[in-house]
Amino acid sequence: MTHQAIDREAFNPSTALAVQTVTRVRHLTDRLFSFAISRPPSFRFRSGEFVMVGLPGEGKPLLRAYSIASPAYADELEFLSIKLEDGPLTSRLQHIRSGDPVYLGRKPTGTLVTDALLPGRRLFLLSTGTGIAPFMSLVRDPDVYAHFAEIVLVHSVREVADLAWRDVLEGQLAGDPLVQDEALLQFHYLPTVTREPFRTQGRIARLVESGILFERVSGPRRFDPEGDRVMLCGSMAMIRDHAADLEARGFVEGSNSRPGQFVIERAFVG
Repeated sequence: MTHQAIDREAFNPSTALAVQTVTRVRHLTDRLFSFAISRPPSFRFRSGEFVMVGLPGEGKPLLRAYSIASPAYADELEFLSIKLEDGPLTSRLQHIRSGDPVYLGRKPTGTLVTDALLPGRRLFLLSTGTGIAPFMSLVRDPDVYAHFAEIVLVHSVREVADLAWRDVLEGQLAGDPLVQDEALLQFHYLPTVTREPFRTQGRIARLVESGILFERVSGPRRFDPEGDRVMLCGSMAMIRDHAADLEARGFVEGSNSRPGQFVIERAFVG
């Protein structure tokens, strides 16, 4: 396979890319897979950030931004990806196996970080599809539990099989070495499915409008800019609609240089 041709000696500490090794691959469905790679000892990131990952292309590396799903303390970096047969990168990346080399960017970045939010009481993480990935890092970060009294992770997908990390999240992160005690009291997981029967059905907008989103948390049964903070990650349509809704409710979008009451990852949505 062509991705086996990466030259492990063709980089040095001054280059933008390093070569890392695939440590495991998990195929969730015929449309979705996760993979983990070795982590350089010098690689540091903030929970919620993304980094460039890729394979050799025609004349230059073929790279794509992937949100890091791993907690900041992990020895490996995990990512979640869709499978596209005609995708320039994913058509090949979906066939990687343990032991294969991949490119890893050296500079993680992003706005789905707590630094881009003002202090608040409730943190809502609203995701669709692979947009759950950065939130998997955030919900395993002790600092998040220190900054917010309650954390709500919503994951909306088409089919039940698309609920990545469902077993871990339904167990309220039991076994996590750093946050399991806090998660039992502060963390809430709300999966919802749109195209087949499930205990919670419908898009995130329905959960907001009906009040289902707020049933497990204390406080108002609506978004409140005074104490609520929101992160959005997923389809462009979801982000556009919910960003507009939040702004109509008085929320102000934040950034690394100017924290606000909600954030999106603009590197992904343009």
